[in-house]
Amino acid sequence: MTAPTTSTNPPLVCWNCHERAQGTHFCPSCGKLQQIAGSTDYFALFEMPRKLWIEMNSLEQKFLQLSWKLHPDNFVNATETERELSLKRSSELNDAYRTLRDPVARVEYLLGLENMRKEGEHKQQAPPELLEEVFELNESLDELREAKSAGDELTALKSRLESAEKNFGEKLSEVDAQLQATARDWDAGADANADEAARKKIMTRLNELLNRRSYIRNLVVNVQKEIL
Repeated sequence: MTAPTTSTNPPLVCWNCHERAQGTHFCPSCGKLQQIAGSTDYFALFEMPRKLWIEMNSLEQKFLQLSWKLHPDNFVNATETERELSLKRSSELNDAYRTLRDPVARVEYLLGLENMRKEGEHKQQAPPELLEEVFELNESLDELREAKSAGDELTALKSRLESAEKNFGEKLSEVDAQLQATARDWDAGADANADEAARKKIMTRLNELLNRRSYIRNLVVNVQKEIL
């Protein structure tokens, strides 16, 4: 059975007119701001499918439009229910925008929705092919810390670590490119209505890349802290 890859809102009953209110934000019958269904996600808030390529200008325009419509200033003279809903919805919209505009956070969020984000399993373990380089990097970091404590000359050690930082920075760029390519695979699968096995295979790969990216990024950040 093929799983859906788009965000949809279940039919709701308007709190004000009690008519069926199919829609994300406002009741089509009375125009009142609606409560959000528990299943509504960030993609649904922007009325877009669960896909990983997003046109940034469109997202920003949608965000600005919704921010204006949902802003608490527009509900100063409204009912208490509407004022509370406006505050809550504005906050959720800001969170959704911050997440969806960041390509890495967007992947993490999507995997979370699909119950496929598995942080920590291998996150703190160096990828096998990087073991030797990571070992050498940690040795250099230890040497630099010892030299700092002893007040020794740091130029040569810092130069070595700067080279290592550049090397791992390039590896981080490679992972980002692989992440983008796999994200395109996800979107192609969504367009083709891929089956569950195909979807899980792509999500497993995305999760592996996120963990790899997190590990390498931590290495780069640690080096940057030490050589400042």
